Amino acid sequence: MNRGSLQRRWRQARHSLRARLTGLFLLLALAMTLTLIAGMQAVMRDGWQELARPLTGDYIDRLTAEIGTPPDIAKAQALTRRLPLRIRIDGPVVHWSSRPNDPHDARALERGADGDRPPSLWRPTRVLADGHRISFGLASLPRDDAPEDRARLIGWATLLVLLALVALAYARVRRLLRPLADIRAGAIRYGAGDFSRPIAPRAHDELGELALQINGMADGLHHLLDAKRQLLLAISHELRSPLTRARLNAELVDESPSRDALLHDLAEMRDLITDLLESERLAAGHAALHTEAVDLNALLRELVAAHFAARGITLALDAQLPALELDAARMRLLLRNLIDNALRHSPDAATAPTVTTRIDAAAVLLTLRDHGPGVDDAQLPLLAQAFHRPDSARRRATGGVGLGLYLCRLVAQAHGGSLTIRNAQPGLEIELRLPLPGASARA
Repeated sequence: MNRGSLQRRWRQARHSLRARLTGLFLLLALAMTLTLIAGMQAVMRDGWQELARPLTGDYIDRLTAEIGTPPDIAKAQALTRRLPLRIRIDGPVVHWSSRPNDPHDARALERGADGDRPPSLWRPTRVLADGHRISFGLASLPRDDAPEDRARLIGWATLLVLLALVALAYARVRRLLRPLADIRAGAIRYGAGDFSRPIAPRAHDELGELALQINGMADGLHHLLDAKRQLLLAISHELRSPLTRARLNAELVDESPSRDALLHDLAEMRDLITDLLESERLAAGHAALHTEAVDLNALLRELVAAHFAARGITLALDAQLPALELDAARMRLLLRNLIDNALRHSPDAATAPTVTTRIDAAAVLLTLRDHGPGVDDAQLPLLAQAFHRPDSARRRATGGVGLGLYLCRLVAQAHGGSLTIRNAQPGLEIELRLPLPGASARA
């Protein structure tokens, strides 16, 4: 996994509510465990030990007196048989240990009898008047059952139990928040104009009510958009007849600059109505297409020869391009709009627009590059919006009604592809990406 992928996943985790809740639960579990362990240790160290120390000291004095001076090994052996103790005696005469063959006990007694260290609670030492030193300790348990190990085991077990509880709580919270993923997916569908599938509420809680409210809002927007679309289609259809009559009447007028201007305006109105109707049909996506196997290179050559033969368009076409399932009429409209747009906005360029095709991964790429002035970077995301007109570089005087690139984007999306516009320094470069048969388009 490369560094970029790790950084991307880290950013996603930082913005993920699920990941933040998981981190919160883990921190809570660790804090509770550390607090519990520290509190118990403090109680044992500062409470019970201080209370038990004088009692233990008095008991050790009694045991020392029972062994006697000089130390009586028989009495010491009797004590170790009766009590869970280990005893070691060192001195000028007697050298004896209750567990001489147990290395663990020997090391523990040596640490307890070390004069450089203060005697601990469980390994006290007493020095007799004759110079003998008696060291006491609790009887050694198996290593796995030693008090320190048991305490450590209890601490880890407590941590594991807390982590298990956190995992259960996280699973429950994840299940409670699962409707958020459905709501997000539904909002994305609604934003893309797909109102065919509402959000299914998973539970009768606040998130379920939110899903129902969003469904209601989306249903209202859907009806509003349908009403707008129907009104737009009706007006467009109704305008066609009087527009046709007006154009016929204008044709009968004597030739003059005014007649030419009138015919030009009527042609723009006709194109506007045609584009509006086509855009509304394409809003239905793939359902509006009539696809067949199309040779994109042949379609380009035919279009350039028929409409742009004298404009010097340069074609750099990949001969290995496979046939694609396309709506030939809509694709011809897309290509014509793209080439016309490039020519219109680079009239004084020394180099004519260039069209290239190639295969890239699971898609076919068609790129059109002009050598005009281009546009500001801030305008790029707006170029394919309906009725958008950039600033002085692409003025009203250059013609068009602001629907050309919008229609191109709709045609590309209806085919499962995408349209990308970027500055080429100089000029503008438009990339059409179409999926290969059996492959999904990648934006």
